[in-house]
Amino acid sequence: MTESKESTVRLLITCPDQPGIVAAVSGFLHRKNANIIHSDQHSTDPEGGRFFMRNEFFLPGLDLDGLALLREEFATQVTDGFIMDWSLSPVWVPKKTVILCSRVDHALMELLWRWKRGDMRADVTMVISNHPDLRGSVEHFGVPFHHVPVGPTLRDKVHAEDTMMHLMEGQADLVVLARYMQVLTPDFVARFDRRIINIHHSFLPAFVGADPYRRAHQRGVKLIGATAHYVTEELDEGPIIEQDVIRVTHSHDIDDLKRLGADIERHVLARAVQWHLEDRVIVDGNKTIVFRR
Repeated sequence: MTESKESTVRLLITCPDQPGIVAAVSGFLHRKNANIIHSDQHSTDPEGGRFFMRNEFFLPGLDLDGLALLREEFATQVTDGFIMDWSLSPVWVPKKTVILCSRVDHALMELLWRWKRGDMRADVTMVISNHPDLRGSVEHFGVPFHHVPVGPTLRDKVHAEDTMMHLMEGQADLVVLARYMQVLTPDFVARFDRRIINIHHSFLPAFVGADPYRRAHQRGVKLIGATAHYVTEELDEGPIIEQDVIRVTHSHDIDDLKRLGADIERHVLARAVQWHLEDRVIVDGNKTIVFRR
């Protein structure tokens, strides 16, 4: 059973490093009678570096109205004197999550299974696919499924994305590409900046395009793996959240490589999504700071 997260808040901070940041934050929380449950921080350099912090704290009786007031007080009492990007997120409100997929189901099923077990704290509002194949599997979990076909032209793609954005209006704090085999337009990506997570195999950039496992097998690769990252306008170039690899040998055939690759993909994507949902990821330029457990 998932433990109660009522009145628990996560604070993320990014700012130039300088003395007094931790004291200012902890002093403010102490004055509010908040109990800090977890605290992590990182500095790239004590002189002229960047400072990153993640705090999770409990404030008895805090609700959404109280959180709005807390944000105002934090802005006036703490951020003065610091060039600070920050957020305060209520843990008791699961992030609304939309999953996009095509025909391949391994990454999608891993996410839905973890969500159904209560291991992934999210509000999965819908699954959208450009093919109807996985409708039954998705609806088995009690999740709405929407089939939005995508035609071959840019106009078709824009129309499909307009349909998806209409469906997702107010329903998507996070978008997960669980092997959604379509390239998103810059307008769609900008709409969900730093809130789209993708998964792909680790053969990039060596084996770009179709049938990468066959070409990797022909080259005799010894490592296969997966990368989960935030989506940007540059295809597969966004800030990396998580990666993993597994060794393979000459005894593995192409089907073995595909099976092992799918297994890594589903676990890497699930971890990346989990960390985003738990506010463990801070984007710093084109890389990330991940406060893992």
